[in-house]
Amino acid sequence: MRDGVYPASTDAQRNAIFRQRYEIYVEEMGRYGDIADHSNRWLVEDVDEVSRLFYAVRDGQLVGSIRLTLGLDGGLSDALIDKYSLGPFLDEVSADRLIVGERFMVDPAYRGSDVLFEMFTTYVRLVNELRIELMIGDCEPHLLNVYQALGFRPYAERNINSPDAGYLIPLVVVAEDFDYVEALRSPLSEVMTDFGADRRIPACVARLVDLPSGVTSERLVDIGTYWGEVYRSLEEVEAHRVSLFDGLDDEQAQLCLRKSTIIGCMMGDRILKKGNTAQNLYVLLDGVVEVRDGDELLAVITPGEVFGEMAFLLARPRSADVYAAIDGTRVLSLSESSLHGLIIDESLVAAKLLLNISRMLCWRLAKSE
Repeated sequence: MRDGVYPASTDAQRNAIFRQRYEIYVEEMGRYGDIADHSNRWLVEDVDEVSRLFYAVRDGQLVGSIRLTLGLDGGLSDALIDKYSLGPFLDEVSADRLIVGERFMVDPAYRGSDVLFEMFTTYVRLVNELRIELMIGDCEPHLLNVYQALGFRPYAERNINSPDAGYLIPLVVVAEDFDYVEALRSPLSEVMTDFGADRRIPACVARLVDLPSGVTSERLVDIGTYWGEVYRSLEEVEAHRVSLFDGLDDEQAQLCLRKSTIIGCMMGDRILKKGNTAQNLYVLLDGVVEVRDGDELLAVITPGEVFGEMAFLLARPRSADVYAAIDGTRVLSLSESSLHGLIIDESLVAAKLLLNISRMLCWRLAKSE
């Protein structure tokens, strides 16, 4: 078969996708073991029965796949509506005009290639062909800026807390808001159809994406306002405590905040999942978080402290789960790629930041003795 992206139209093609899911989600990422079919070595879910599956081919092999669930096909179950907080959209937009894109997977050897973008291209072309208005999806916090650069926007008051996948942020693309996507210089603008005066942009979108949500991103607000929100939270920490931004002026601190996000959490939300390969660094702004390994409580983190530092500093998977212990917990997620860029391009700022992290960890060790 020639290279490209194709709809899975036979049982053999769908089963090949389910086997790829097993290899990536179960074997590589350690997820969905409770629902996987281990005897057949595949991962299939109920929603697959009403979804359209697509697969990418390179060199005659299946190397990627996606699942698209359309309201047009009757695929928006109550569980899916609840998971993605779709109620406010469905109050004003027909279910036939919504699509949920999930299970974007690429084999390790093809990550960083054009395979993922080609699958997104297939997705957008189907959306334009059917005149679908809202594209719904989600991502892990460390991938938020990647998705925002494509044109996705957070909208939900509460994020997804999945036992298997961990903490996920619901996102929406307004499929015919060509001006928004083009202004971002998103590569999706190359494949989106500009319907001009006939564009369908649901009136509810501006209201829903502008409401206070579970996420505030540095990319989407004025950096001065964003820094002010971070600073006010850290300013309330006791004066004798070490701050991540000690010794940095406002301009230097704002460099550290590139591609960062502030995430609001409810009690019980698992912010970090043990074994996850993401390496973002986190600062607790408000509330309390607990670091756990199974039932064992390893540490309690209070406002101003960092967590996730072991994965960042050692470039290793997460060594423990981290949960929000109370409602109203807010965390600042600092982009791993931006911090590594800071080390290369702004060595003085990076040195101060890393010194502060070291001092904070020393205080934590001293407190535990």
